[in-house]
Order: sequence, then structure tokens, then C-alpha cells
Amino acid sequence: MKLDPRSIPYRAAQTAVQLGGVVIFAGVLSTGDVGTGLPGLLALFVLGVLASTAWQWLYHQRFDYELTADTVDIRSGVLSRRDREIPYRRIHNVDVAQNAVQRLLGIAEVRLETAGGSETEASLQYVSRTTADWLQEELSERKRVAGGETEPTAPGEELFRMGTRELVVLGIVSADLRLLAIVGVLASGVAPAVVEALPPGIELLLALGPSIALLALLGFWLVSGVRALFRYYDFRLTRQGDELRYERGLLQRYNGTIPLEKVQSVSIRENPLARRLGYSTLVIETAGYAAGGGATVQSAVPIGRRERVVELATSVAPVSTLEVERPPRRARTRYAVRYALAAFALTGLAWGVDAVTASFPQWYAVLALLLAVPPAAHLTWRHRGFCEDEDFVVTRAGFWQRRTAIVPYDRVQTVVSTQTVFQRRRNLASVIVDTAGGSGLIGGDAVAVDIDAGVAERLREDVAARLQRALAAG
Repeated sequence: MKLDPRSIPYRAAQTAVQLGGVVIFAGVLSTGDVGTGLPGLLALFVLGVLASTAWQWLYHQRFDYELTADTVDIRSGVLSRRDREIPYRRIHNVDVAQNAVQRLLGIAEVRLETAGGSETEASLQYVSRTTADWLQEELSERKRVAGGETEPTAPGEELFRMGTRELVVLGIVSADLRLLAIVGVLASGVAPAVVEALPPGIELLLALGPSIALLALLGFWLVSGVRALFRYYDFRLTRQGDELRYERGLLQRYNGTIPLEKVQSVSIRENPLARRLGYSTLVIETAGYAAGGGATVQSAVPIGRRERVVELATSVAPVSTLEVERPPRRARTRYAVRYALAAFALTGLAWGVDAVTASFPQWYAVLALLLAVPPAAHLTWRHRGFCEDEDFVVTRAGFWQRRTAIVPYDRVQTVVSTQTVFQRRRNLASVIVDTAGGSGLIGGDAVAVDIDAGVAERLREDVAARLQRALAAG
């Protein structure tokens, strides 16, 4: 089977756009005036487009794929040939992506994801949308049959659909409050120097400063909302057999799959604003590489009412309880000391900046951060903990981005207990539950942080023993 012929002009146009930018940039750098030598630049651009079109035609002619009894065979390469055989049983996800131009042309990209890869295993750029949908269904069916299943797949059941209200809430809660806090601290530090440098007669501008800051804040949230609208417009989640399928996107339409048998962990994530409004995000981590942004991590529900998200999470990972045991209270004291030391360090830094530049005469105002130490220590302690179930271990950590992770024992790769020098002084330890889907970029492994050292050792041994029993039973 071949790629769609419409992929030739589309891929050539992509290259032409890139080449056009390079030619203009090079012309400006070399002459200082884009109008100078314009005929030569145009000739160079035309030759590049012709060469690109010829190359894409050769690529199309030399690219073919075939569905055999056991594998997907892909042959590609113009100068250097590459033959790949991908067993159906190794395929985790079959995803379909379309941007606005591709939707107008009626073509789509099909991505095949396998376990253990650091990137997409294979990509068909591009086939017709009808062929893309057929390939997604056919490969899912062949994966199921290769796994030993003989029963026909049940019709898809819709589990969740995002409406306008959820999109608005997602736009509101997706703003990173930590970024706003950092901007606020930096602005307060440089404000005195900026005010001194301003010319006289702009008192009105200074009076409008709070209003301008408020408008900037509203603009920040508006951008978050627009981004959420474009990315998650018409999001819906369905279950078909042993797969979850989701569709999303306004301009960039994305259709992906999450094989339930490959799930490594399920987590519920919430920032403070989302918790206040009663909303959460459901994230499913699978082994290998997940298409569409981020290794192994897929948002099964971008935003939803917390009770609904918990219901969906426990349907994928049927844990009996999410009530966690918090760290001992002496951990809270540790957090208070740590945050107080950080406040003193920032105060010293502010003093040093003022001593060198004389731009921060109110450096001592940073000591006001000490007022936030007790509540910060309490909130950190309150949002940490763990619990054990018959088939799962649950961990919770994080205030700005709280993550409640549910890990099946049979998906655990390693379990490690750690103790820093400061934890030993408080007889505390942390237990890391590592899975094949652990992502250091978004959340990392499931961790029970700052629990009693004796409890940590018991938890480590218990998880390891349950893992062995689960593997023996499987």
C-alpha cells in the first residue's frame, strides 16, 4: 500500500515554507535589504521548491507498507533503504493526527507507538482520512487477536465528553500560579529602580499601574483559555473493548488510543484553583512512548468534576480507597525549618543585590516571606501521604500540582526507600515506586514522601512481596 498522492504537494509545501524563511533571512543578513538581489533569491527559492517536490515524489514512490499476518511491514528511504517489521503485539497505540490544512485536503498522519521506544516507532505521512480510520480499527483488531482474544469487540461506549463549561474551567485553572508568583516577586524587586528611572510627569501612568497589572493577569488567563479551547475542543473519551479512545482539537484534530492492558499507573492531578472549584485531571501513564506530546503520559480527562474523575480513575484501576495516611507531624516541622531557611537565603540575596547595585533599598521586605512559612509547611504536610490496597499502592504529593497516583503491584519495576541526611535527623524516609511508565517530565514516579523510617521499610518490603505474588499469579 502507498501513501496518499496528496501527501506529495503537501510535504513539498511544508519544505517550501521553511525554505522561504531561510532564504529571506539569509538575504537580509547578507545585504541588509531584502529587496536587493531579489531575482537571485527568487531563483534560489524556485530551484529549492522544484528540488523538494522531486524529492517528495521519490519519497512517495519508495515508501510502501503492508499488513501481514503477524506484522506491519514498512519500507522507506530514497537513498538509504529501511525495512521495518512491527509485530502487532508490540504496538501500544495507533494515533491519528490532522491539522487544519490536512483536514481540508482530506489527509491524516498515522503514528504507531511501541513499548520501550524513545520516539514514534513509525509514522505514515500521509494517508487519506478514510484509510487512517480504517488502519486504526484494523490494527486495534489485529492487536487484540494477536493477544489471544477471540471475542468480537463490543461497540464503543462514551465515558466522558467535555462541554463548554469544562473548557472554560480548563482555561481558568490551566494558568500556572507558580509562574504568577515568580513574576510578582521579580516585579516587586525591580519596581523601585524602574520608578526612579522613569522621567517626571508620568504620575498618571503609575496610578494606572494596578489596572495595567490586572489587565495583564486577565490576558494571561485569556491566552490559557484560548489554548485550552484549541487543544481540547470537542474532547470525548470512549471505551471500546480493552482500549480507551479519545478525540480532541479544533485546528489540530487528534485521535488517540490508550490500551488498558499497558496501563502502568493512573493519577488524579489538581492545582489549588481546580481543587477549590471541585475539578481534577485524569492522567494515564502507559509503557513506552505516547504520541501527541510527552513520553508515556496521556490526559484521559483534561478536566472534569472531581467525583466523575475519581469514578473514571477507579474504573481503570479499581482501588478500594483513596484515603491516604499523612506523614508524621515531625515532618511538618522539617518543612517549616526548610522554608524559613529559604526565606532567610532570599533576604540575604536581596541584600547582596542592593549592596552591589543600590537598586533594592527595601531588601528587608523579603523577610515578610516568613509569615508564609507556617501555612506553607502545613499545606505541604497535608497534601502528602500513602495507602495500600489489595492490588494497588496509592501515593499523594504536591500542593501546587497535587498528584494522587494509583499503581498496580504487577506494574511495579522497582521499589526503593531513600533517606537524606536531613530525613535521618527526623527518622523519616521516602519510598519510590518505579514503573515502566514513570515520567520525570510530568510528575515522575509515585513517591511516599517523608513517612516514618520504620513504616517506609515495611512499605518497601510489602510492595516488593506483593509484586512477586502478582507476578506469580499472572
